[in-house]
Amino acid sequence: MTTPTPTPAATDLRFAYGTNGLTDLRLDDALALLADLGYDGVSLTLDHMHLDPLAPDLDAHTRRVGQRLARLGLTVAIETGARYVLDPRRKHHPTLLDPDAGARAARVDLLVRAVRVAAELGAHAVHCFSGVRPPGTAEDTAWRRLGDALQPVLEAATSAGVPLAVEPEPGHLLADLAGFHRLRRELGDPPALGLTLDIGHCQCLEPAPPADCVRAAAPWIRHAQIEDMRRGVHEHLPFGEGEVDVPPVLEALRAMDYRGLVGVELPRHSHAGPGLARSSLAYLKAAERTAALGGVAC
Repeated sequence: MTTPTPTPAATDLRFAYGTNGLTDLRLDDALALLADLGYDGVSLTLDHMHLDPLAPDLDAHTRRVGQRLARLGLTVAIETGARYVLDPRRKHHPTLLDPDAGARAARVDLLVRAVRVAAELGAHAVHCFSGVRPPGTAEDTAWRRLGDALQPVLEAATSAGVPLAVEPEPGHLLADLAGFHRLRRELGDPPALGLTLDIGHCQCLEPAPPADCVRAAAPWIRHAQIEDMRRGVHEHLPFGEGEVDVPPVLEALRAMDYRGLVGVELPRHSHAGPGLARSSLAYLKAAERTAALGGVAC
């Protein structure tokens, strides 16, 4: 197993960039780019063009990626939001809510594989989401399916010592922080279950400002994603094109002593990935300085 990078000082935030926004680059080139730009880590989406979770040589490939990360000094979070990794014709299918038990099992298997990869790479969390409630499925039935499907994943995460961080996703069954807390309570608050907090999603649909969402969810945050977004519109935007007030968000993460990665999430911008990776880090560093000086805007 790759030795994890030592935990940073409490005042540090560690920034990452998502490989789902660098899909036009080979993984080696994407990792080298992020290291050269000064990122602390990478949010690594398991997908066919980078680290394929269904590859027959997954273990060997994972070891090679771990060696590459170590050479570059990058830490990692594992993301599982690849669009077509399981079904080449239906985006994000099958989900944990699929009416077909065999289809749900395929998603569970993917997540268990992701936990195994995360343990090998010394990742600080594995991300996942619920999926959209299928037509004709009662809400209570969908919640029951979600909880049942997550049980073997949580068992794997517990054994591996890697938190499973569920992301509230607009339009999904588990769409917001209230949904996360419902799941947490229904499962009996298992220690391995945490939260992926996407700051743009907070701007999009949470009643409180994003910085307040960070403070309210602090005990459960295991992974953080960040981008710009507008109220009521689920569109991931480069910084400066939306309405997120970033410095207070970074200050809230720092104040809660958040130790994971803060990963830029721009999955529809791979065509401009290298340039956006550069400008995003510059924006975040400037926002961090503004926050340290007590400012409220970049």
